Amino acid sequence: MCLAVPGRVLDIEDRDGTRMATVDFGGVVKEVCLEYLPDLRVGEYAIVHVGFALQRLDEESARQTLELFAELGLLQEEFGDPWETAAAAAGADPAEEAHNR
Repeated sequence: MCLAVPGRVLDIEDRDGTRMATVDFGGVVKEVCLEYLPDLRVGEYAIVHVGFALQRLDEESARQTLELFAELGLLQEEFGDPWETAAAAAGADPAEEAHNR
């Protein structure tokens, strides 16, 4: 599943002519393109889908959405360790699989 997830902009930089941001998604930090929201600022929240910030979001809505996603396990599904996810789907013990890597 590919969700649009709210995240908070931690910093912004220009990378080869493209505005990029480091964004915190409830503890998971990823790089995000800001070309669709060129006026987004550090500290603001945005809805991010497949690496692109698409829409500005207020802090309260972002926090509520992140809490709901976490409760439903969607953040783990979206950002979790793919090895653990594959092992769990195969019925293996994720801790044992991590140890074997």
